[in-house]
Amino acid sequence: MPRMLDVGDDVRAEIGDEEADRLLAGDSAPGSYDCTSCRTPGDCEQERTSTVLFIGDETAVLAFAHAGCLPSQVVKVTEEQLQGAVRSISADQPHQEAAPPAPAPPKAVPEQAVLGVTSGLILLAGELHPALVVEPTAPIARPGTAGAGDDFLPLLIEQGFMPVTELSAAPAVLHGWSVLLAMGQLHAVLQPGTDGGRPVAWWQAHQPLQVTEGWRTAANKHQQVLMFAAPVGSIGRQPREDLLRDALDKAAANGQLVAAALPLAGT
Repeated sequence: MPRMLDVGDDVRAEIGDEEADRLLAGDSAPGSYDCTSCRTPGDCEQERTSTVLFIGDETAVLAFAHAGCLPSQVVKVTEEQLQGAVRSISADQPHQEAAPPAPAPPKAVPEQAVLGVTSGLILLAGELHPALVVEPTAPIARPGTAGAGDDFLPLLIEQGFMPVTELSAAPAVLHGWSVLLAMGQLHAVLQPGTDGGRPVAWWQAHQPLQVTEGWRTAANKHQQVLMFAAPVGSIGRQPREDLLRDALDKAAANGQLVAAALPLAGT
C-alpha cells in the first residue's frame, strides 16, 4: 500500500529532492510513529501523515504528525529546544538528522517586550476551549514613541483582535495568526509575515511550554486556541483555572481585554 505521506515544498527545499523522494518511497520513513503534535500513535501507511522539519541553529530533526494535527512544514526553533525535542521523540519514535541549514544572515531586530503567557481551559457556552492569556510585564509603548503610555491593546486591535466586554462566546477567528503546538508542547504564537511571506513569531517560548493533556485534547478537537490579552497588572499569575477565569471576567468588565480565536499553525 502506498504511503500516505506529505512532504511540503518548504520541507523538500531543506532536505533535498533525493531525501524527499526516499521518504515518499518508504525507504526512510517509519511505518508507525507518535504524532509530534498530539502524541498519539499514527501509521503513514494507513492515514494521511505530514513531515515536520524542526530546524535549530546547527542541526535539524525530521518528525511526523497526523495531517489533521499539523500540515507538513518547517519549524525554526532554538538549538536548546531542538535538543530537548530530540530527547523527547527519541524515547518513542525514530528520528532522522538532516544536514544543517545554511546560516541565515544576521538581521537587526527591535528589542521585544517580555510577555507572560498562561494556558488554561475556559468554559464558554457549556464547552471547554483551550486558551492562552497574554499579559506583558510592563507597559507596551507604540514603536517609535518615547511616551509612558500603554498601547498594548490598541496595537492588538489594529492587528484584528477584538475588545471583549464579557466571556459568553468564543471570539471570531483571526486568520493569518496561529498557535504552534508541536511535540505536545506550546512553541509560539505566529503572526503574518510581511508581504504575504512565511509567518513569523509574535511570541516564542524560551523553552517549550508544557500544557495539560486536557488542553491539548481540546486544541486538537477545535483546531484553534483562544487568545486573550490584557495590559500589565490586569490578570496576574493565577494558580488555578477558576481564578484565571475570575481575573478574565474582571478585565473584560473593566474594558481591559481583547481576544481572538487563532487556528493551530498551518490550518
